[in-house]
Amino acid sequence: MDENPTLDSVSSKVWIDFISGWGSGAASILLCQPIDTILTRYQATKVSSFANTKNFVFYSSKDLVSQYGVKSLWRGTSAMIGAVPLQNALLMSGYGFGSKWASKYNKSFEPSTHDSKGWSQEQIEYSAIFFGGCLGGFIQSFLMSPVELIKVKQQVVGKSVYDATMAVTSGISSYSIGWRGIEATILRDGIPHGVWFVSYEYCKRSMIIFKDEFCDGGDNAPINWNEVPVGADVSILSGAFAATVAWLVGYPADVIKTRIQSSQQNVGVIETARSIVQESGGPLGLYRGFGLKLVRAIPASAVCFATYECIKNILVGM
Repeated sequence: MDENPTLDSVSSKVWIDFISGWGSGAASILLCQPIDTILTRYQATKVSSFANTKNFVFYSSKDLVSQYGVKSLWRGTSAMIGAVPLQNALLMSGYGFGSKWASKYNKSFEPSTHDSKGWSQEQIEYSAIFFGGCLGGFIQSFLMSPVELIKVKQQVVGKSVYDATMAVTSGISSYSIGWRGIEATILRDGIPHGVWFVSYEYCKRSMIIFKDEFCDGGDNAPINWNEVPVGADVSILSGAFAATVAWLVGYPADVIKTRIQSSQQNVGVIETARSIVQESGGPLGLYRGFGLKLVRAIPASAVCFATYECIKNILVGM
């Protein structure tokens, strides 16, 4: 192992995270797009329109299928299938970069190791992973904001993929047209993605340590977490846990983003948040549809991390 971390040594294997992230993104979007279509339509409605989530899911699904066929549940897939793999590739690259940088920063993997500032090895690693996740989330916000605007126009307004794409791309030079909702997108994708990766890493390490100590009779040897193979059970459960924690942080911004992007007027984050709170009679309105979001996010995150770890293990072994 290199004693001193350099950008070249850390980034030399980032391509593995990039390819693994691309594959995991494609898998999750194909599996969970129908739930996303219903959720987006639900977030765009006023509270008084449909107070009951179950009723909305039933009638909205029935309406879409009866009018446009089953394939309408995959509205917005065209835009997302092209962007989400790249989005995940950027995110996983940030996650992998942070993990590798932290590992190379530490000369020892002993849990008791501290640096000159008194930081433990674990604190350094989690901080690097958090920073990598936040950085990846911030960068991909500029990719996903216009793409999700296209998706929302398809799912909520009902435009075709061509009309929605042309409406956004023709106004890409206009902040109020092509970049509508970018502030809310950054709020949703910045810090929450740092939380997502740290939560995943924490749960993954805890499960591996538990299995090692109580199931396999571990020898308490130091662990290099970048070289530990991750089983499907660990990655799936850790991904589900990470999705729940991350969306507790980022969901209000997601609701605000959808409202802004589906609105016929140019509205800001604060104005939209205030309107949602007033409609619902309190701040809990910002979590309207949260259960439905978890129905989508938990399997998507589980599939995402399981696919990522699987492809990564294959590439590392080549």
